[in-house]
Amino acid sequence: MNASAPSRPHWRLLLASPLHWVSLGGGSGLSPVAPGTVGTLWAWVVFAILDPWVGPWAGGWGWGVVLAVGLALGWWACTRTAQALGTGDPGAIVWDEVLAMWLILWIIAPAGWGLQLGAFALFRFFDAAKPGPVRWADQRFKGRPGQAPGWTQGAGILLDDLVAAFCTLLVLALWVRW
Repeated sequence: MNASAPSRPHWRLLLASPLHWVSLGGGSGLSPVAPGTVGTLWAWVVFAILDPWVGPWAGGWGWGVVLAVGLALGWWACTRTAQALGTGDPGAIVWDEVLAMWLILWIIAPAGWGLQLGAFALFRFFDAAKPGPVRWADQRFKGRPGQAPGWTQGAGILLDDLVAAFCTLLVLALWVRW
């Protein structure tokens, strides 16, 4: 596929490979409006559903295991989907938001809905506005304009959202301390 003519994501792509299903957040990334926000909301709902089982698993490190596997799988899945779509960081790829939100929710647990909502809003701000360190991370693995997505794309797609998650956690830690 030509990198200068990216294709739009669609349901056929989602169903064509389990890797696309992962990177597109189970379909949440196909939202025509704010796919990153929809993917983050999807992550929040999935976390709330799975946490009673995943949270206590592996001596309380269940989410750590899920995140480690998710990062490895995500690098592969996000790279393959970016290649299929012919662009370096398609907005439809939301696995980066999913992992980042799960990381935030795991670290702030057991947090009430108010703190979780604040975490959601802060994360979306850092991810969308890309201030300072998030912008730096976003630009680390970007290819040159017109360059086909390579294997570093998956890492680049994931990195800026993980930095946004750490910025969110830093602000939350400072807020809770005061």
